[in-house]
Amino acid sequence: MFHDYAKVLIFALAGAGLVFLGMALGGLLRPKRDRDAAGLEPYECGEEPIGSAWFRFDIRYYTVALVYIVFAVEIAFLFPWARVLKTAFADPSIGGVAFLEGVIFIAVLALGLAYVWKKGDLDWVKGLSKNRLDNSLDITEAGEERE
Repeated sequence: MFHDYAKVLIFALAGAGLVFLGMALGGLLRPKRDRDAAGLEPYECGEEPIGSAWFRFDIRYYTVALVYIVFAVEIAFLFPWARVLKTAFADPSIGGVAFLEGVIFIAVLALGLAYVWKKGDLDWVKGLSKNRLDNSLDITEAGEERE
């Protein structure tokens, strides 16, 4: 019995060893960066950065992206479901169950969409409180920080 666990332990140790080996080789072989001012810029594409790189992104961007992923997955599940449903109605007991499962699936996703919509997370332009607005405007039009 312990022989089976030994195989799992050896496999886990080999996997961890490969991870550390890859990190060590990467540290040895990659070129060293100079820690001067130009090397510490947020990105090095030839353009001068405007403002700080440490600002908060709005969470609504991620919410809309997740809603898109949910509905893309829904479409990926509904195409084969519709194909099978077409042939499943030849047997009424299977066709009814398949139809009910699809309706429940769509209803759960519709409830999630209604919840996100009601919260207002799908609105791109949302009112900001004066305190949040002042904190987000920490750079001038010329790109210099305020004092």
